Amino acid sequence: MRKIVSNLKYIFEPKSIAVVGASQTANKIGNVVIKNLVAGHFGGQVYAVNPKYNEVLGKPCFQKVSDIPGSVDCIIIATPAKSIPLILEDAAKKKVKGAVILSGGFGEVGEQDLEKQVFDIATKNEIAIIGPNCLGAFNPYSKIDSIFLPMYKLERPNPGDIAFVTQSGAVGSTIIDIAAHFGIGISKFISFGNGTVLNESDFLDFLENDKQTKSIILYLEGAKDGRRLLETMKKVNAKKPIIALKAGKFEASKEAAKSHTGNLAGNYLAYQAAFRQAKVIEADNLEELFDFVKIFAQPLPKGKRIGIITNGGGMGVLTADEIERNNLKLAKFSDQTVQVVKGILPPYGNVGNPLDLIADAGVEAYEKVIEAMMQDPNIDALAIITLFQTPPMDERVLHILTKASDDRRKPICVIAVGGSYTEVFRKVLDQNYVPTYGSPHAAIKALKKLVDYAWFKGKIKPDQI
Repeated sequence: MRKIVSNLKYIFEPKSIAVVGASQTANKIGNVVIKNLVAGHFGGQVYAVNPKYNEVLGKPCFQKVSDIPGSVDCIIIATPAKSIPLILEDAAKKKVKGAVILSGGFGEVGEQDLEKQVFDIATKNEIAIIGPNCLGAFNPYSKIDSIFLPMYKLERPNPGDIAFVTQSGAVGSTIIDIAAHFGIGISKFISFGNGTVLNESDFLDFLENDKQTKSIILYLEGAKDGRRLLETMKKVNAKKPIIALKAGKFEASKEAAKSHTGNLAGNYLAYQAAFRQAKVIEADNLEELFDFVKIFAQPLPKGKRIGIITNGGGMGVLTADEIERNNLKLAKFSDQTVQVVKGILPPYGNVGNPLDLIADAGVEAYEKVIEAMMQDPNIDALAIITLFQTPPMDERVLHILTKASDDRRKPICVIAVGGSYTEVFRKVLDQNYVPTYGSPHAAIKALKKLVDYAWFKGKIKPDQI
């Protein structure tokens, strides 16, 4: 199986692709996939395969894969389930080493024998397969895109360092659409559906050594092999953080998971215990998934002492509450930081943590205080509250916050609460990899996950946690 996992490179970095089930009919899956490859500027050869046509979207159309004159690294299959074993046998003659099976109609509807045929052919011929019954795969670096949803309906994210591994195509499509909207870059997207040949553990193994991936999001309904998943998560999470969302936690949803991908959801308490044992970061919902993954673009802290900067006193107090709730600490400012702050605040201002810069604080005050806290050895991370509604706040603060994030001396998170005007600023910050949150609760909970992972990685001494 190790060889098959390594052959995933033929799916994510192919020089040639054949779309089996290519169609001249608009909105058919075999039509959309070819359009997406062309529109996405895939640089390799794209072949169409369908005995009904001589040509599809300007591409010569072949009756079967083995008729293609050149070599074929990867095939993308969008044909009825019962036709797929013969297609794979034919592809094996062509020495194809990667396949994405978009089609459903396998174990999720009780066709286990058909699924076993796919497994047997793939393992015999060392063909890495994603699917069946999946949304597809996407690599923004190589421009490989087997996702069968049109680009005008589903945005594609830019290159980044976050990998998404999802059992559900619907959840996966939502994740990458949101990621694209907020400018969150990704390294790989894998919707594996039934996971007939390669499953969640195999994809984690592959991503462990993927140079473009620094963190991994895992959406899981049920594992093929729970024990193997635990051991794989332990190994991979020690190198790259895994943020997991488990669905099918309750009885009714467990049955829905089985009919969705043909996988048993299992006992949620067992998965929860496995996540804890592997030190995997578990999210409770999609919102937390994005909250957590954003903070992991920041450097790991060396402790849990947090400095709070705010231009609104009440928001600072709420943030301090969340710090205590999450077993973090309010930092005690060094004498040097105190002197810098005294030189900035008006006579009626108070030097304390949270540090309230007062509502008339401008961009310059933020810049000076952030730099002082970056230099303060008593502070491990910064929670920066920006109420964009105050008159002195303008777009210049975006540069200051982006600079502080890019500096990477200490992790920061930004808390910006408000309506449409604030949302414009938040989106710009997110696009610049500044983790920005709409509430103190979300920001500090995410920061707590970063602190916990830093402790797991040995960046924080036991007596500091």
